[in-house]
Amino acid sequence: MFEIIQSGGWMMVPILISSVLALAITFERFWTLRASKIAPQNLLTQVWGWMKNKQLDAAKIRSLRESSPLGNVLAAGLINSRHGRQIMKESIEEVASHEIHSMERNLNALGTVAAVAPLMGLLGTVIGMIKVFAEIMAEGTGQANLLAGGISEALITTAAGLVVAIPALICYRILQRRVDELVVFMEQEAIKLVDVLHGEREVSDSTENAG
Repeated sequence: MFEIIQSGGWMMVPILISSVLALAITFERFWTLRASKIAPQNLLTQVWGWMKNKQLDAAKIRSLRESSPLGNVLAAGLINSRHGRQIMKESIEEVASHEIHSMERNLNALGTVAAVAPLMGLLGTVIGMIKVFAEIMAEGTGQANLLAGGISEALITTAAGLVVAIPALICYRILQRRVDELVVFMEQEAIKLVDVLHGEREVSDSTENAG
């Protein structure tokens, strides 16, 4: 394996670095973007319970805010619920935008790796082919084995770039889809909260829908 990497030339170095970066981002994002951590299914039901039992105080709101991104969004709505529906919605949207930005952290870097890795591989191949043609000009075409070896070495970087790019692109699409699904769920839960606190929905109905 080391011989293959070495034969690919100096362009293998940035390709390997990008592969490590893509792997680190992928593992970190899959671990971070768990639904149970970002938007727990029963969190809104828990809030309904606090409201029904008149247990919703500053300590509960603080614990809600620190529990998860969804909890932070719901806490922002609860804090500003007395200022009217519009202010409540604006506060929820402001907090949600920060949480979405945090959820999308490093995804652009992963997408960049997926786009750039094949180009780096192609560049390595072009550089390798330039060297092959330079050898043809210097030695002629009589040494077929030497030329074939040079061409195969030149193509190693293209193969390496594709090996990095294809999994990176797949993981990027999966993670982007996961973020979109979490955002939709958080939006639905926030709308339920707004409707209940401003008398457009019954708590009992919302509790059943949340479950």
